[in-house]
Amino acid sequence: MPARILIVDDEPSIVEMLAYNLQRANYDVLIAEDGEEALERARKEKPDLIILDLMLPHIDGLEVCRILRRERDVPIIMLTARDAEIDRVVGLELGADDYVVKPFSVRELMVRVKNVLRRSAGSPADAGTESIRVAGLQMDVDRHEARWNGDLLSLTTLEFDLLLALAKHAGRVLSREQLLQSVWGYDYFGDLRAVDAAIKRLRAKLRRACPEAELIVTVRGVGYKMPAE
Repeated sequence: MPARILIVDDEPSIVEMLAYNLQRANYDVLIAEDGEEALERARKEKPDLIILDLMLPHIDGLEVCRILRRERDVPIIMLTARDAEIDRVVGLELGADDYVVKPFSVRELMVRVKNVLRRSAGSPADAGTESIRVAGLQMDVDRHEARWNGDLLSLTTLEFDLLLALAKHAGRVLSREQLLQSVWGYDYFGDLRAVDAAIKRLRAKLRRACPEAELIVTVRGVGYKMPAE
């Protein structure tokens, strides 16, 4: 079955261009023109990926992202204006997987779609790795589950993959560039803020679930690491 992608944008020219190129790549395309319709279609059609513009009628894209992230782990790529840097940062912190700045190239968008879908389906690089344990953390790759002292952690696919990358190299500092390559993909076009925003979300969840442990340590000027014990 082809992946189902929901385009959420109120600019007909953008929607037409995205739909045409996604359909040519054999994706099943759905369309919503405002925030309310986006939520309705996302709940009913259960797309595999949402391409979400931030400037929408009725309910803006940031609020749509916030609501969807509470309900379901569906990958989200944001579309933002070139001068809306604060919106990009907020969107990433709310749980968007990636962002594309308008105007964008079709090639860039298609690579991002491919990478996000690949990650949400599970990376071939993880094949054969059944589980990883670091202190009280246990990660079951086949089930895509992370547990702390037996309790299941509620993580998005991106957060799981980021935690897995750190756990696989426990005790070793990983630069943001290394995390980009490992989690987002070697041909990722974006910047390092995506890593920082995802780490911030992941760290907040971990602190709520296991306040007695510091599972992600910032090494200033270098990157992040998970203590070996």
